Amino acid sequence: MERIDMPKSDLDAIDCRIVAELQADGRLSNVELADKVGLSPSPCLRRVKRLECEGYIEGYRAALRRERVGLGFSVFLGVKIEGHANERALAFEKAVVAMPEVVACHLVSGEADYFLEVVVPDLGDYQRFLVASSSICRSCAKYAATSQSRRSRRRHHCRSNT
Repeated sequence: MERIDMPKSDLDAIDCRIVAELQADGRLSNVELADKVGLSPSPCLRRVKRLECEGYIEGYRAALRRERVGLGFSVFLGVKIEGHANERALAFEKAVVAMPEVVACHLVSGEADYFLEVVVPDLGDYQRFLVASSSICRSCAKYAATSQSRRSRRRHHCRSNT
């Protein structure tokens, strides 16, 4: 069997440490970050700015405790598009990403064509979401839902080129 390697990133070990530290705490000051990765502040700031400009870092966000802001019910919804028509799939994608309840939409392979992460206050709101969204999915052949019992936080790892 032929092995297929993932493409390596253009990041070195220090860039990867910067990314890891910012994922752990995006509110670190540049001086704190520089200290954690073993650089002086000026070169650290240059690297962070480069990582931002080159699109490795796309932004900084607050991670919310969903249940504390009234969004305690999460469902992963697998959706199968009828006939695999590209126009239908694109129209579906455009419609669901505009829905505030859909916090993630992933095109996948397997039984489903899309996995949606739907976040609402409770089961009643999820049922209302399904009824309201049924009109946009006339081309959907099948739904499969799984509710979330616990969420574990996962960070992305970084592969350096060295």
